[in-house]
Amino acid sequence: MTRLSVNINKIATLRNARGGNMPDVTRAALDCEAFGAQGITVHPRPDERHIRRSDVREIRPLLHTEFNIEGNPTPEFMDLVLEVKPDQVTLVPDAPSALTSNAGWDTTANAAFLKGICKTLRDNGIRSSIFVNPDPEAVRGAAACGADRVELYTEAYARIYPENPEKAIAPYVAAAEAARECGLGLNAGHDLSLVNLDYYIRTIPWTDEVSIGHALICDALYMGLEAAVKAYLQKTEQQTNINIK
Repeated sequence: MTRLSVNINKIATLRNARGGNMPDVTRAALDCEAFGAQGITVHPRPDERHIRRSDVREIRPLLHTEFNIEGNPTPEFMDLVLEVKPDQVTLVPDAPSALTSNAGWDTTANAAFLKGICKTLRDNGIRSSIFVNPDPEAVRGAAACGADRVELYTEAYARIYPENPEKAIAPYVAAAEAARECGLGLNAGHDLSLVNLDYYIRTIPWTDEVSIGHALICDALYMGLEAAVKAYLQKTEQQTNINIK
């Protein structure tokens, strides 16, 4: 079964818009866990405009499910992850000014840097995942860097899916097959939703984990958080292959 990791950044964004502690980010993380999510994802940025470093420190010892921290591996970021020791660190090449993640790593041009980061994480018992575009060469480059997994950047899939699902998924199948050939674990994330998630999972059933935040939290405004988490879990449990023509 593909695991669902709920990204709670948007809950922190809402809290930070007003100050105080409403909604309570830590409680939301624990509630998502109680509702069945198999992981919690956070993406602390340098300006702390959503998840704060204090949130990361508070949440870590309370979770029983997998904790995934995303981010650009700056010295400050690495100090944080080596302090709290999450289960997984997803390396994302986003600039401090980026509104949201918008590209994967060039794993060839950044090979020496990424090799060092992956080794540091491995030496500290932390699984590494490199955020990449749906490009088999980028996937192979991540394997050469010593990563444990790749996370496929699914923005293009979500954008093209409404018009042509088969066209949208084709590059991801190629990249996912490359990951399997390299012995890499396989994650996916960005703009996945109740509209497009089941097709993705059924087509690439060896996906280990999907990280979903924005769409799930938007759905929770109408459905409630528990119902939204369970709706996404129903999608990730579908494992029937769809043949790509």
